[in-house]
Parts: sequence; C-alpha cells; structure tokens
Amino acid sequence: MVEPVGFALRALAAPWIAGARWGDGRAVRMLRGVAQARASWTVGLKAACDEVFYLSELLAGAPIAFFEMSRLRREAFDALDQFGARGWLDRPDRYHRLPPPLTAPVVEAVTAVPGLSYEHLTFPSEYAPWDGEVGRERWLGYAANRTAHARVFRHPGRPRPWVMCVPGYRMGAVAVDIVGFQVAWLFGRLGLNVVIPVLPFHGPRRVGRRGGDGYMTGDFIDTIHAQAQSLWDIRRVLSWVRAQEAPAIGVYGISLGGLTTAMLATLESEVDCVVAGMPPACFAGLMRDNSPAVVQRFMTLAGFPWDVVLQLLRVVSPLAAAPRVPHERRFLFAGIADSLAPRSQALALWRHWGRPRLAWYPGSHSSFMLEPAVRALLLEAFDRGRLVGPHRAAA
Repeated sequence: MVEPVGFALRALAAPWIAGARWGDGRAVRMLRGVAQARASWTVGLKAACDEVFYLSELLAGAPIAFFEMSRLRREAFDALDQFGARGWLDRPDRYHRLPPPLTAPVVEAVTAVPGLSYEHLTFPSEYAPWDGEVGRERWLGYAANRTAHARVFRHPGRPRPWVMCVPGYRMGAVAVDIVGFQVAWLFGRLGLNVVIPVLPFHGPRRVGRRGGDGYMTGDFIDTIHAQAQSLWDIRRVLSWVRAQEAPAIGVYGISLGGLTTAMLATLESEVDCVVAGMPPACFAGLMRDNSPAVVQRFMTLAGFPWDVVLQLLRVVSPLAAAPRVPHERRFLFAGIADSLAPRSQALALWRHWGRPRLAWYPGSHSSFMLEPAVRALLLEAFDRGRLVGPHRAAA
C-alpha cells in the first residue's frame, strides 16, 4: 500500500517541487553560470537535461524520509552517541578499516559489444558494519549486495598502466558504464587497462527496482554504510590491480564516484593520480542544494535531524580528512551550469584540497562526456600520473 500512495504523493508534488526549486534563487545562480559560457543557449539546453533527470528522480524515488521519520530520527541520535563515543567523528579515518587483499576473484570472460570484451570479476565483499553499529543487521540483510562485482578491460601482453573508473549514481549497467567513461577511448586510444567496480545497490547488486535505489533516499544510516562498503570494495579491487604488475594506477570518478574518489584519496596514498569529476562534497549538502527551501522547512518541521545527520556524515566526507595523494596529482572538473551537483560542491572540495588543477566546462552534470575540457584534463592528469606519456598526448 505504501508504494501506490508514495507514487501518488510524488506525482502531485513533483511539479510543485520542481517549480519551487527554481523559485528560491536557483535560476539567478544558474544564469550567472550560463553567462560565463560562449554559447549560452547550448548550455541552457544541457542544463535542461539535468532537470529532466531530477524530475525522473522525484517521480520514481522512494520517500523514506517521510514514511519512516521516527525510525530515521531514532537511529540518527543513537548513531551520533555511538560514533562520538568511539571517536569516529573526531577521526573519521578510524571508521574505515583496511580490507583484506583480493586474491582469488571469480573471473568470467564476457563480450560486451563486437570487438570489446571484458572480464567480469565477482567476489564476496566481506564488508560488514562494525559490531553493534546502528543499522548493522538491516544492512547485512541486503543479500544481493554481499557479492561485489567489477568489470575489467585488459590488454594482453606486457603490463600497462591502469585506470579505475568509479561510477556515478544510477550507473552500474555495463553499457552505461562503457559509454559514460568512454572506455573505447581509455582502452583503445590511450592503451590503458580499465577496471570499473560496481557500487553497492547498483547493477547486479541492486536491492530495489532500479540500480541505485536505497543509496540516497534520506536514510542516511544506509547511505553511510553504502559509502563505507564502496570504499572497502574499491580498496580490495585496487589490491588486486596492484598484483597485476601495474606500473601506474589512476582513479577517475564521476558524480557520486567523484565524491567516492575524493574520499579514497584520504585513505590511499599509493595511487598515481585522482580525478574527481562533478564531485559532491557532502551528501547532506547535496540534498539541501537539490531541495527547495520550502521543502527543507517542511522536513525540519516534520522532525528531520539535519544537524545530527551533518555530524554523522563526517565519516564519509572528503572534507573531514586531509588527502594523502600529493597535491600535484589531484584534479577536478565541474560544469558551470550543473544543477545536480552545483558549483559550490566542487569549490568546497577544491578549497579543501589546496586549490589544485580544476577545469570548468561550459555545460551541466549530464553533458560532461561531450566536453573537450574534460578530455583535456584527463590527459593532463594521466600524464602527471605517468599513465600516459607525451607521445600519446595528441590521442
């Protein structure tokens, strides 16, 4: 009964929320960004694609924050006490344990499209929340999520540099990841080995109707566990890549994957470059940026514990710890008309990272694949990280 009622509420509220989203100053902020672009009508069209995605999320999302507010409040306050007592709020790095190396994944050869084959790696994740941690039993009940997956595009012969591509929210399908990361360019033109992990709740790990359901629904305890498991699984895959005699490894994430890449940079020093594309800097901040002020006031009146959630999310925030990857090997890119991960998010991470190389492109969240500035930045980052050499810079 909850699902039909939820859909009816979303259908009624979606036009109102979409209108309010642009009526509280967002339009002015976006126009300032568009004014910086040479072809403003083109940028406006790209920004419209972001809004189509946002509207689809309103219609299809599960409103957990409204139907389960009492549970969310109780768990948030319990977790705050627990995280504080265990010292995780002061030292978020201590929340993340070093996972065991990945030594023997199951490997299946798959043909994605004619001329492009990959290896599908599967292995038991072995991630579990800490003993007694709030939400632990619920998290362990997500059966499909206990098996981790990664897709590997590998050249035969001599060892080559690797790039790990960390997907964004709602990615995880093979075709989407291949197109989104332009694997034909990374693998075919640049000659890199490419590995794409599947994030919790995505692709074959999904627990809802669509890949990504459950990751960002307002249940921030599950969001914390999802992000912690993402980092755990990625670090295990990195250990496997290192065992393949990789001469250099870069990590490149987009959107949610950009945030995950930035968080990884606070835990791992032995990667040769990191590229955070359109990165959110904070889950709660992202939720606030994408919710009209009137919706935020309504949630506050309904009892949503914003301040508590902000404190809890420190354990999965790249802003709460110093990056371990050297300054000259940190890179970011972002769109001036991005309405899903607004410019303020990328700027917050850029400042925290000590203002490294940041490329702005004249587009939106969904247009990054079309932007020459993005490809130019990737080449620069891969060259700095020794993934490619000067002889390939024109590729």
